[in-house]
Amino acid sequence: MFLGAHLGIAGGLGEAVRSGRAIGCDAIQIFSKSPQMWAGPAVSPVAAREFREAVRSEGLRATAVHHGYLANLASPKRPMLERSRRAFADEIARAELLGVDALIFHPGAHLSSGTDAGVATIVESLAGAVDGRPDGKVRLLLENMAGQGTTLGSSFEELATVLRALDRPDRVGVALDTCHLFASGVDFRSEEGYGAMVDRIDRTVGRAAVGAFHLNDAKAPLGSHLDRHENIGRGEIGLEGFRHLVNDRRWSSVPAYLETPLDDHGYARYAEDLATLRGLLETPTTSGSAPAGRRRARPRASTVK
Repeated sequence: MFLGAHLGIAGGLGEAVRSGRAIGCDAIQIFSKSPQMWAGPAVSPVAAREFREAVRSEGLRATAVHHGYLANLASPKRPMLERSRRAFADEIARAELLGVDALIFHPGAHLSSGTDAGVATIVESLAGAVDGRPDGKVRLLLENMAGQGTTLGSSFEELATVLRALDRPDRVGVALDTCHLFASGVDFRSEEGYGAMVDRIDRTVGRAAVGAFHLNDAKAPLGSHLDRHENIGRGEIGLEGFRHLVNDRRWSSVPAYLETPLDDHGYARYAEDLATLRGLLETPTTSGSAPAGRRRARPRASTVK
């Protein structure tokens, strides 16, 4: 597992890469513009080139852009849906220009139109986005949600329905947020619970569909449907849930991004959380036959374009 974090770009795209590496990130996630804006300043070719060169020179293993918060690809309201689809296409274009591996986005909310209708609208939205860029390289990753209100994607089954309808594993997958999993009722804190979760992933979205993780502890209790992030080991999930995850060799080539709370000390909290996660890593056995959840992740060649 390539451990990293979400970095700000106020100091420049290249500086975000260097800042991430300075605190020990093997992978970084960014916003390509303000997440509270429908549109932002264009990414200049010079800035994009600086970002790509920084990624290569700093040796990052993976990169992602996180979509903004305003778009709703499941909206039953046509004006909102069309605006959301335009914003989504713009985010894809920005991500392609930056050369990141993935664009992570929230599926959307059905706004009382019903789950089936909302899922069908998401499928239509994504099919249009994929068809609109037949040569696209950036993988589109639906993020699982906590299940608050009418938001979609809080269950593996809903996410799997979207993936099956599209049938484009090369272009579309999922990003799993640990806080959202816990808030939606998935308890992976024990070895048995973690194993049951992975089995459920295999039966629904499929392990190959998991293109990224967001590693966040949870402030709210199991099944609360509240999206409240906490620093690693300080919340309701605790260290054991993360121990199973970071030692599972099945995720050895999957990036995992922190979105944990920061304070006035900048990225120092990220550095602490990264150190905590790496402190959970266990030494491989000499026989090389350790069980799936008990082996240190091995590095791979960079996938950054």
